[in-house]
Amino acid sequence: MTRKITRAFCMLLMVFGTAMLAKAQDIVISGTVTDKSTRAPLAGVSITVKGTANGAASVQNGSFSLNVRQAPATLVFSYVGYGTVERQVSSSSTNLSVELEETTFLGQEVVISASRTPERILESPVSIERISASAVRDLPAATFYDALANLKGVEMSAQSLTFKSVNTRGFNSNGNTRFNQFVDGMDNQAPGLNFSVGNIVGLSELDVDNVELLPGAASALYGAGGINGTLLMTSKNPFDYQGASFAFKTGVNHVNDDNAGTQQFNQLDVRLAKAWNNKFGIKTAFSFLQAKDWGATDTRNFDRTARQLKGGDRNTDPNYDGVNVYGDEISQNMLNVARSVENQTVAGVLQATGGTLNIKQLMDARLPQNATPGQQAQFLGSLPEALRPAIQNYLPFYFGLRNDLIPNQAVSRTGYAEQDLVDYDTKSLKANTSLHYRFTDKVEAVAQVNWGTGTSVYTGTDRYSLRNFSIGQFKLELKGSDFFLRAYTTQERSGDAYNATILGTFINEAWKPSTTWFPQYIGNYIGAIAAGQPDATAQQFARSQADVGRLIPGTPGFESAKIAITERSIGPQNGAKFNDKTNLYHYEGMYNFSNIFNNVVEFQVGASYRNYFLHSDGTIFDDATRDITIEEYGAFGQIGKKLLNDKLKLTFAGRYDKSQNFEGRFTPRITGVLTVAPNNNIRASYQTGYRNPTTQDQYIDLAVGGGATRLIGGLPELLSKYNLIGNPAVTSESYRALLASAAAGTPNPGVLETYTFDARGVRPESVQSYELGYKGLLGSKLLIDTYGYYSIYSDFISAVEIYQNPLATAVKFNVPVNLTEDVKTYGGAFGLDYILGKYNLSGNVSYNKISDIPANFINTFNTPELRYNFGFGNREIIKNVGFNLQYRWQEKFTWNSTFGSGDVPAFGTLDGQVSFKIPSINSTLKFGGSNLLNKYYSTSFGNPLVGAVYYTSITFNP
Repeated sequence: MTRKITRAFCMLLMVFGTAMLAKAQDIVISGTVTDKSTRAPLAGVSITVKGTANGAASVQNGSFSLNVRQAPATLVFSYVGYGTVERQVSSSSTNLSVELEETTFLGQEVVISASRTPERILESPVSIERISASAVRDLPAATFYDALANLKGVEMSAQSLTFKSVNTRGFNSNGNTRFNQFVDGMDNQAPGLNFSVGNIVGLSELDVDNVELLPGAASALYGAGGINGTLLMTSKNPFDYQGASFAFKTGVNHVNDDNAGTQQFNQLDVRLAKAWNNKFGIKTAFSFLQAKDWGATDTRNFDRTARQLKGGDRNTDPNYDGVNVYGDEISQNMLNVARSVENQTVAGVLQATGGTLNIKQLMDARLPQNATPGQQAQFLGSLPEALRPAIQNYLPFYFGLRNDLIPNQAVSRTGYAEQDLVDYDTKSLKANTSLHYRFTDKVEAVAQVNWGTGTSVYTGTDRYSLRNFSIGQFKLELKGSDFFLRAYTTQERSGDAYNATILGTFINEAWKPSTTWFPQYIGNYIGAIAAGQPDATAQQFARSQADVGRLIPGTPGFESAKIAITERSIGPQNGAKFNDKTNLYHYEGMYNFSNIFNNVVEFQVGASYRNYFLHSDGTIFDDATRDITIEEYGAFGQIGKKLLNDKLKLTFAGRYDKSQNFEGRFTPRITGVLTVAPNNNIRASYQTGYRNPTTQDQYIDLAVGGGATRLIGGLPELLSKYNLIGNPAVTSESYRALLASAAAGTPNPGVLETYTFDARGVRPESVQSYELGYKGLLGSKLLIDTYGYYSIYSDFISAVEIYQNPLATAVKFNVPVNLTEDVKTYGGAFGLDYILGKYNLSGNVSYNKISDIPANFINTFNTPELRYNFGFGNREIIKNVGFNLQYRWQEKFTWNSTFGSGDVPAFGTLDGQVSFKIPSINSTLKFGGSNLLNKYYSTSFGNPLVGAVYYTSITFNP
C-alpha cells in the first residue's frame, strides 16, 4: 500500500511540475556587494527579484550574477546582520555596485511556523522564539542546538554530549514525546522511539538558515504530538547561499574530572552549494564530531521499590543499588533464598528415595539445635552416600533457619559502574544533500537526503549505549508560493546499541548464575555468624566469598563476556543488543488560498497520512512473531481576517486526526492579535493539542532493570497477554506495605490493593491551553515580550507500577495508563532585548508550576519553577573583534522518571566567546567555551554531570 502511494506521489510531482514550466526572455544583472564601512566584499548575500522566488547569492569576492526574466524589476539585497537594500533595474548591467550597512533591527524578523504563513514576529498570534543564521554565528555555546536552552521558556535535559532533549512548559523528560522537532518540514523523530534524538540527524551549523520554536500546543497546525512545544529548523537553500564553507573546532572537556582527565574533542563542518541560472541548485553539508562523552557517575543508593534515595553504600548496605551502577538491581531476600534451598533439598531427597525420606523431619529428630561438627559428620555418615553432597550443602541453611540466624534482609549482587559498561567514545556524523529545480520563479522541486549516525548515551528506564545508531530521512517535495506536496520516509537503525543495565546483569550471570551466587552468599553469612562475627562483618565476608571469580573490568575475561553479550539480542538469546529497524512513511500537502481571495481573508487547508512499520524482532516491541503497523491520517483548515482597519486579526484553525488504534480527535485553535500602537501588539489564544500514545506506549514488551521489571504497552491485547485483567496485580504502594509488614515479623496480605485497568487500555492525551501575551517595541532600542498561560491536560498519559502474584514470586510491571483526573499547569515568561550603542543586552525569566496534582500520580512535571537567562554582547567592540556572553540559572527541583527519582540541584552556567574577523580570507576565528567556570551540573536525575567545554574554531565563508 505504502509503495503504491509513493509511486503515485512521485508521478504527481512530475506531472504537476512539468505543467508549471514557463519560458521568458532574460536580462543579466551582475556586480559586487561590499560592507559599507570596511569596503570588504560580502559573500552569501541574498539577491532576489522582488515578488518572485528568483534569486542568487554573492560568492567569496562579493560578485554575483542574476538572470531577470522581466524588466523593469526590483532587486532586493539582504544579508543577516545588515540592512536590506533595494535597486531598480531595467536592462542588463555588468557593474552594479551595492553597499550594505551592518545594523540590528529588533522585532523585524519574519517567522512562518506560528501561522504556517510569513508574518513579522511582532505580529505572531502565539509565543514564538527564533534564532537567525547571523545569531548562530555569534552564539557562545559549543553548538547552536545547545544554545536553545537560552531561549525564553526553554529547558533541556542532557543525557550525553550529543543527546539532549528540548522542552517547554513542564513535563520535561529524557526522551521527550510531548515535543515535536522538524527539519525542513520532516518530523525528526526516531520512529521506534517517538522522540527526536537531539541533533544527531539534524543540521550542520553551517547549514542553519533559521530555527523557530513554538512553546506549548500546536496540534491544530502540526498534528499529533507537540503538546508541550514544537521546534522547526530550516536549512539554507543553494540559490541564496552559494559557495564553499568550512569550520573546524577543537577543544577540551572533562577539565578537573577525576574519572576521565582532560579530553580533546574535534569537530569538522563543510558545506558546498552551487546554483546554475537560478534553475538548478545542489548543496551538501557534512559534520563530524569526535569526543569523550560525559559520564554518569552517581553512586548514591537507590530504593527502586520505594522510588527514593536511601542511606548506605556497597560496604554498609547489603542491598545496595547504585544509581549509575548496573547489575546490582538483582536482589533476593536472604530468608526466602534459604527457604528455597530447604524446599528444593527436601523435594529432591523425597524424589530420590521414592517419597520415603523427609530429610528435614529426620534432621529435626536426630540433630540437636546446636549440633557440633562431629555430630553433623556422624549424621551425614549415616545417610546413603548418594545423598551426602546435597545434605552437606543444606546443613548451613538448615541450622541457620532452625536457630534464626538468617535476617529478613534483601541482598543485591555486586554491580558494575556505568563507565565500565557504556561506550563513551562519542561520535556524530551527519550529512545532508539536496537537489533543487525551479520550474518557474514560484515553483520548485526538491529531493533531499538527511542521514546521521553516531555513538551516544540515552536515559530511559535504563541507560542505553547508542553505539553506531543511525537515522536516515529521504524526501521528495514540490512547493510553490501557495502550496507544497511532500513525501518522506524516516529509517531508524539501532546499529550496535545495547542496554547497559541488562549488560551488567548478564555479565554477572555469565561468571556465576544468581541461583548459585545467592546460596553461596547466605551459606557463608551463616558460617560467619555462627563463628561469632557481627552482622556487618558477616555480610562483607559473605560477599567476598560469593564474589570469588568475579569478572573484573579491563580484564580479558570481562571484555570477552561484554562483547559476547552486546552481540546477542535482547530476548531468548539472553543478550543486551537492540535490533530496531523501524520505519516511518509520511505524505502531506497544503494549499494557501489567500491570493485567490485577494488576501481579503487568509485561508489554508492541508492533509497528511502516516504509517509506522515497527521492526524490533521482539527486542523492544511485541513483534517477535508478527508484523506491527500503525496508520494515522489527518486534515486541517485555517482562516484569518483583519478587522478594525487592520488593527485586529482573528484566526480560527481546526484539525481532525485519526489513528488506527484510537478514536478520531478534533483540535481547534483560536487566536487574536490587537495592535495597540505601531509595533506594539497584544495577543490572546486558545490552543488545543493531543498526542497519541507512542509506539512504545502501545506495543513495547521489554524487560528492564536487569530483568526486575517488565515494560509493556497499554493496549488491551498486551494487558491480556500477561493476564493483567484475569489475574489482577496490586499497587506498588500496597506491595511496599506488605513488605513492611513482613519485615516487622507478620506478613499482612490484607494491606494489598488490587489495581484495576480500564478495559479500553491507554488512550490519547489532550491539552487545552489559554495564553495572553504582549510583544512590542518601546522606541527602536527596546523589545519586550511577555506571556502567561494556563493549561489543562485530560487523559494524561502516565505510568503505573504494579506487582502480580505478590504472595508468591512477585512480577513487577510498568504500564502506561491514563489518569482519570485532569492535570493543570500554569506559568509565564518575560523577556527583553535592548540595544545600547553597539552593545546588545538580553534577558528572560520564566516560571512554570503544576497544580491540583491527582492522587496516586507520579509527578513527572520535572521542571524548575524559576529560571532565567542573561546575555551581553557586541559584534564589533573594536574593528573586526566581537564578543558574546550568556548566563543561565535554574533553581532546584524534583525529577521523577522510570529510571529513578530525586532532586536536581540548582545551577548556573556561563557561556562566552570572543571572535576575530579576518576579512582578507573571509574567515572568523573564535575562542570560547560553555560552562566557562567549570561548575559541574546535572539536568536530570541519573544523567551525567556536565562540565566545561573550551574551544577554538576557524570558519571560512561563514
